[in-house]
Amino acid sequence: MEHEIDTAQLGEQIVKVLKGIYDPEIPVDIYELGLIYDVMVNTDNEVKILMTLTSPNCPVAESLPQEVQDKINKIEGVKDTEVEITFDPPWSRDLMSEEAKLELGML
Repeated sequence: MEHEIDTAQLGEQIVKVLKGIYDPEIPVDIYELGLIYDVMVNTDNEVKILMTLTSPNCPVAESLPQEVQDKINKIEGVKDTEVEITFDPPWSRDLMSEEAKLELGML
């Protein structure tokens, strides 16, 4: 029988990887920046990430979602990753974590 990874544990690993991906314009990781709206892992270890960008004209609009998909797919146990971009709700500074706001001198 294959070694099974619990979906909650896999979700934690995914968040850890997301915290290692930085927005090239703002020196804060995309998770703390509030760009990740949802991380879903099904029982087949297929991952869906709902994320946004700081603006629709973001210069990394094509490369950042691909980077997220590539890095999540490298996690042991992940079968496939789908990254969906949404602008509803639009990103705002209110979505940033307290840690990110502190790091950027906004508190």
